[in-house]
Amino acid sequence: MKLLLVRHAPTASTRRSAFSLDEALDDAGTRAAGRLGSSLPTRVDRCVSSPARRARQTAAAAGLVPEVDPDLGECDFASWAGLTLEDIHGSDSEGLQLWFKDPEAAPHGGESLAQMVGRVRGFLGRVRGLDGTTAAFTHAGVIRAAGVLALHAPIDSFWRIDIAPLSTTELHASGDGWRVAGVNRS
Repeated sequence: MKLLLVRHAPTASTRRSAFSLDEALDDAGTRAAGRLGSSLPTRVDRCVSSPARRARQTAAAAGLVPEVDPDLGECDFASWAGLTLEDIHGSDSEGLQLWFKDPEAAPHGGESLAQMVGRVRGFLGRVRGLDGTTAAFTHAGVIRAAGVLALHAPIDSFWRIDIAPLSTTELHASGDGWRVAGVNRS
């Protein structure tokens, strides 16, 4: 089983390093996503996507029709959605520091990092037994979580992984879980 985790195309929020809202791709993001299809394998046996418009639109622009999987959704940032780290640092510096240090914390009133990692663990468990290639269109946080889980790394390793827009991270199912075959491929 090969799992291709594809980060969605850039949006206005990602360009300003803000916690995303459920926004659509703009023209530049749609054009960039259209070029993605040529870098994916010629055969994709199944395509799944986060419920977010930007992820579904990225899959569609790449020529794929995804089935929505809620476990691929971005972390629920609640009151921080639409804000940049600078904005949050100015209004809730203590909450921001707590969020980076404690994976159980959710000072924004949404989902904790640990909760999101749990969702991703569930997704990886469901697809691990499938045959062929699955393309999953999702978010940087979900892909980071999958990397941490595949490596059996501590959850605080999450912050040490960068995932670029429109990059592909490839995981292969193995007898004891997952192997990381590539990260941030364009």
